[in-house]
Amino acid sequence: MSVRRRQRVWTMSARATQLREKDPNPVVEEYARTAPDYDTKWSFYIEATTRETMARLGPRPTDRVLDVGCGTGVLLHRLALSYPKAQLFGIDLVREMLAIARRRLPPTVELQQASAEQLPFGDEQFDVVVSCNMFHYIRQPIATLREMRRVLRPGGQLVITDWCHDYLACRICDLYLHLFSHAHIKTYRERECARLLKQAGYSEVEIARYRISWLWGLMTARSKKHGT
Repeated sequence: MSVRRRQRVWTMSARATQLREKDPNPVVEEYARTAPDYDTKWSFYIEATTRETMARLGPRPTDRVLDVGCGTGVLLHRLALSYPKAQLFGIDLVREMLAIARRRLPPTVELQQASAEQLPFGDEQFDVVVSCNMFHYIRQPIATLREMRRVLRPGGQLVITDWCHDYLACRICDLYLHLFSHAHIKTYRERECARLLKQAGYSEVEIARYRISWLWGLMTARSKKHGT
């Protein structure tokens, strides 16, 4: 390779690196910007989804619980009040959201900045893994579900609440966000959610669909990890 060509390749590589640095993960970019106003702007939605998830969660008093995509820590805060002896953990990609969660939560709750696709925990560490309002941002759903299963103990419970594509309003929102939000990936129908969970190794999947307003139609999927 000539000197000139090597220089051209090096320049192209350097430019690509600069572009990557200027184009961070779109979820991080969007929620770092909206974090200060997130709880106020989405107060009804956060309260409703937290309430519905808590109603279907039911951990034991001393369980180890991991909230994947914990955001500003609203669900963890509710868990800390309802189950003061539980061992609570949360991960989120966005440092600014975690900073708000840290101010809200007691110091016993462990928070880490991490990706749902690569959970920073060893195998079989948790009795419950929960995710609320996060799954439509996931680029690798099977890999993420397998990571959640990996950190669950045998008999541990997975609970996921997210938008449900079976509702017309959610399909319209999904289309809109595909056009105008780089962070948004996909909403799923109930049968798609069940199929993803089974492909990731879960069995006995239970899914409840429900509305929290004329706009938001949600579903909560529950399953247990059987075997190892």
